[in-house]
Amino acid sequence: MTTTRNTAARDLFGDIAPKFAELSDETLFGDIWERPQLSKRDRSLITCAVLVATGKAEQMPAHFPRAIANGVTQEEIIEMITHVAFYAGWPSAVTAVARAKEIFAPKA
Repeated sequence: MTTTRNTAARDLFGDIAPKFAELSDETLFGDIWERPQLSKRDRSLITCAVLVATGKAEQMPAHFPRAIANGVTQEEIIEMITHVAFYAGWPSAVTAVARAKEIFAPKA
């Protein structure tokens, strides 16, 4: 009997897309994120930059705090957004700054 562990991916969408959850857990986070050629800090900064550049604001609340946990500072995330604004577009950067403000706001 095979047991499947609960993960964020399985909790979020494993019931409707079990293979997608498996790929997320095993390939993306189990293989790609664990490759030694880039640090998790660098992978986080790259991931956040891509989210900003592609306007994927709904993913930022998951990945910005992960980046902080992986050693990226809040100031570096804001600087990355500023830098990306000139390559990916001002509207994407404005959205990202607004999300960052929400994400980094002190919790009451």
